[in-house]
Amino acid sequence: MQRVICCHILISDRECCFVVVMSTEVSFTKRAAAELNRCFNGLSVRGKANNGRGGVPTASNTAGQTSISRYGDKKTSRVDKLSEIKEYLAAIKKPRTLSDLWQDSGFLGMFFWYFVAYDRNTLAQVCQVWRDILYQPKYWRRVLPILRCRELRSSSGDLAATSELRKRVYLSLERRGFDSACLFGANDEDVYDFVSNCPASHVRHLRHVALRCCNVTDKGLEALLETLQAVTQLELFGCNEITDAGLWASFSPRIVSLTLADCINIADESVAAVTQLLPSLYELNIQAYHVTDAALAFFGPRQSATVIILRLRSCWEITNQGLLNLVHALPNLSVLSLSGCSKITDDGVELVAENLRQLRSLDLSWCPRITDAALEYIACDLTQLEEMTLDRCMHVSDIGLGYLSTMANLCALYLRWCSQIRDFGIQHLCSMRHLQILSLAGCPLITSVGLSSVVQLRHLQELELTNCPGTSAELFDYLRENLPNCMIIE
Repeated sequence: MQRVICCHILISDRECCFVVVMSTEVSFTKRAAAELNRCFNGLSVRGKANNGRGGVPTASNTAGQTSISRYGDKKTSRVDKLSEIKEYLAAIKKPRTLSDLWQDSGFLGMFFWYFVAYDRNTLAQVCQVWRDILYQPKYWRRVLPILRCRELRSSSGDLAATSELRKRVYLSLERRGFDSACLFGANDEDVYDFVSNCPASHVRHLRHVALRCCNVTDKGLEALLETLQAVTQLELFGCNEITDAGLWASFSPRIVSLTLADCINIADESVAAVTQLLPSLYELNIQAYHVTDAALAFFGPRQSATVIILRLRSCWEITNQGLLNLVHALPNLSVLSLSGCSKITDDGVELVAENLRQLRSLDLSWCPRITDAALEYIACDLTQLEEMTLDRCMHVSDIGLGYLSTMANLCALYLRWCSQIRDFGIQHLCSMRHLQILSLAGCPLITSVGLSSVVQLRHLQELELTNCPGTSAELFDYLRENLPNCMIIE
C-alpha cells in the first residue's frame, strides 16, 4: 500500500503543492526508476498534445501571476528534470560484479584503510584507479617517506632519465601531501637536486626533514635548511661530515625538535649551538659518545620553560655531576632518557627523583650501576611517572620491583634482560591494577608459575615474553584464554 501526502508550502505569498509518495515496500532506487518512467510518459503525452493541437503548456501566466511547477522551480522543463534524474541515478549506481567492485571508489576508500603505509605504497602500483585513490593525503598522514638517494642516482650514465625519475618521485611526494621527508645515503649533490626540483608547494609544507647515513657536508646542510623555511623538526643520524661549525651556520630559531644521533663530530660545542640558537626548542635527542658534563652546563633559564623532552643516549662521559646541572636547569622535564649513560649511579637517580617531579617517562636502560636503591627513590618521589624502562639493569631485583609496585600511575614497565628478577618479583607486579604494558623479555629466572600469575593484570594490553626460558605453548594458550584483550609477543 502507498500513502499520498500533500504538503502545502507558502513561497513568496503563493501556495505550492508537493506530492510525496511514501511506500514501505518500494525501495528508493525503484521509486527513482518509477519517477523516470513517469517523466518519460509525461514527456511523450505532452509532445503529442503540443503537436499542433493546442496542448496545455507546462508553465503559463494567468492574471499576471507566474505559475510554479510541482517541483517548486519556476518554468522548469521536463527535459531538464529528466536530465537531473538521470545524473542522480548514475551517481547512486552500485557495483554489480566483482570486477566493478574492485573499481568502485566508495568500496576501495574503506578497503585501503586495512593496510599499513608500506602495503599501500605497493597497492598504488596496481592500476591508475587504485593509485588515484591511494594518493589522497589522508592515507599518508604521520608517515615519513624515505628517499634512497643512491638508488636514484644514475648508474647507466643517462642523466636525463635519472633527472626525470627524480622529478616523478618529488611530484609523487607532493601529490600525497607528505609534510616530512628523509634523505637516506645522500650527498651534497642530492641535497641540491632535492631543493632545486622539489615542487615549491611541497617545499612550503615540509615540517620534518631527516638526513640518515649521509655524506652531506656543512654547506649541504646550510643549503637545505635555507630553502626549507617551514621545517620545525630536524633529524641528523649518522652524518659524519657535519661539524659544530655547520650547526652554528645552519640552525634556525624555528626548529623546535632536534635529533643528533651517531654523528662522530657532535660534542659539547654542538650542545652550545643548540642552547644559543634554538630558543623555542621543546625536544632534544642526543646520541653522542663525546658529550660530557660540560655540555649540560650550557642549559640555562632560556631552556627551562621550553624543553620538556630530553633523551641522552649512550652519552658515556656524563656523570652525576652533569645531572646536577641538568635537573636545576630543566625542572619542567616530562620525558628523560639516560639510556646507556653507564657512569650514572643511584645518587644521580636520587637527584632526578628529588628535582624532576613532573616526569612522566624515565629510561634508565643499560645503566649497569643502577640498583634497587634507585627504584626506591623513584617510587617515593616520582608519583606521576607513567612509563619506566630498566632494560639490562643487572642489579635490579625483586626488592626493587616491590618498590615500583606502589606506583599507582605506572602504565608501562620494561624489564628486558633483567637477570635478577624471579617469580616473587612478578607477584609484586600483579598488584599493579593499572599496568597496561609489561616486558619480561629475556628474564632467565622467571618460571612458568610466575608468568602464569600475570593473568591477574586484567588491564594488560601488551605482554612481551620473547627469549624467556620459562615459557611454553601451554603457557601461551593459558595467557591468551585469560587475557583475551592483550597482545602477547612470543
